[in-house]
Order: sequence, then C-alpha cells, then structure tokens
Amino acid sequence: MKYKAILFDVGGALDLEFAWESAVDGAIAASCGLEGIRVDQTMVEEASDAAVAAFAPDTYVHMIETLCGGDPQTIARVRQRMRAMVGNLDVFQLRPGIDGLLQRLHVRGLVLGVIDPSHQWPRLERAGIAELFAREVDVPPAACLFVGDRLDTDIAPAKASGMTTIQFRSGRWRRQRPRTEAETPDAVVTDVPELDAAIEALLK
Repeated sequence: MKYKAILFDVGGALDLEFAWESAVDGAIAASCGLEGIRVDQTMVEEASDAAVAAFAPDTYVHMIETLCGGDPQTIARVRQRMRAMVGNLDVFQLRPGIDGLLQRLHVRGLVLGVIDPSHQWPRLERAGIAELFAREVDVPPAACLFVGDRLDTDIAPAKASGMTTIQFRSGRWRRQRPRTEAETPDAVVTDVPELDAAIEALLK
C-alpha cells in the first residue's frame, strides 16, 4: 500500500463548523450594530464571499473591514467585541457519517492524524473519536493523504510538503477555487460518501 496515513484538518472535514461560523457571523453583525452600522444576513454573506474570494489571511477581519467601510477605529472596536463574544466558544459538530469512515480506515491499519493535535485532542475526545487517531504520525509525507477544506492554508502547504491532497468543499470556503497548480488538490469532495470513494481510488 503506497499510503500509510491520512491527516485531517479538523475544521470542515471532521467538524461541520456550522455552529461556530453562525456564531461568528452573528457576533460580527451584533458588534457592527453597536457601532450604529446596520448589517443584515445578506450583507454578512456577501462580506464572507468577498473574503473567501480574496483569499484573505484573516477571513473575519476582512469581513469586518468590508462591513465597517474601512474606518480603523471602528474596525478595531468591532474586532474586539466579536472576539469577546466568541473567544471562549468551543463547539464541535461531528460531520454525519465521518465516524463510520474513520473507523473503517482505522481497522484497515491506516494511521489517522490531525493537524495541531495538542489543541484538537480534547475536542476529538469530546466527540468520541480520539481513540481512532494517533497523537504523532511518523510517516513520510509521500505516504500520507491529507484532507482539508481551505486551498491556501490547508491544501497548498500539504501539497508542498509532498502529500497527496483532497479538498473537502464545505462551509464558508466551499466556493474557493485554486489560483495556481500549487493550490490544486488531487481530488475534490463535497460529502462523506465522496470522500470515501476518493480515498478508495487513491489507495488502489
């Protein structure tokens, strides 16, 4: 078997992130409102799409800058309020069906890992899937598959390291499209059955 391990970016692939992203959007809108800036859901969605299209390093800051019209002091206050509202929020929505896929991959002898395990481990434990993962993955990049949702911060670095990559189009970044070959994944999926099929095809 060419591949010995599969690494996952937790957000998007394992965690739906719907509750988190909804909370962030609500916090940004509420924080803008406290500045007298009327913001509705459509405006928030448009600001989100613009941040994703721009491949903004900090999506939330880009959204706030768009909604606040560029005033530095207003932007700073809205950022501070937003972070105060969601800074301690820790929600994990296990993607339906992903636990079954992880179990099958684990039984087959594949090493499963996550990016930033020290931070993510308590979340995996609360989701009841930590026992399926290794805290450390001692496998060469060329023998690893990588699954992530963002092209710029997930797929490109993994591909540059020598991993075979799968983009899981989900949530806020589902509309991202590669700008260069460096950001182009080896496979693209939108749900767990497609991920299962993509992994199977690459393992053959």
